[in-house]
Amino acid sequence: MFFDEPVIDALAKGSILSVFALFWIILLVRIVGLRSFSKMTNFDFVMTVAMGSLLAGASQSQQLTGFLQALAAMASLFAAQYCVSRLRQWSRRLDTLVQNTPTLLMKDGVILHDALRRTRVAEEDLIAKLREANALEISSVRAVVLETTGNISVLHGDHVNDALFKGVAKI
Repeated sequence: MFFDEPVIDALAKGSILSVFALFWIILLVRIVGLRSFSKMTNFDFVMTVAMGSLLAGASQSQQLTGFLQALAAMASLFAAQYCVSRLRQWSRRLDTLVQNTPTLLMKDGVILHDALRRTRVAEEDLIAKLREANALEISSVRAVVLETTGNISVLHGDHVNDALFKGVAKI
């Protein structure tokens, strides 16, 4: 307890612990690198969500041991993510295990309905993403890809370089 008054103590404890935990995360990001929150893979996305949960838990800790446990969990997740990202560079097998495959949902103005069914993306959602990407003509859409992060990329224009389809599953 920092103060005798419970309300003031709760406010002070929450403020101090959350600021300290936030600086701990910033320190870990500085050590491991910005890729930590890149959300380039599903592993990265889970890491980001877990950090938010651990930060919330750390800021609400009632005892020092709970707070230190949350900080240790944060450091462990950063270390695990760092190791997995390094190992993915060396092992194609691990990369395949950890990483989802981007999927082609539309090609040269044609919606690939089998791909939509397999990925459980509704055609209405696809059309909404086309509007977000300022696609004015469906025929001008060269490709739509469901990325490994769950984002949808819309490529439109006159031509798309085939290198942009590297690793993309064509259903």
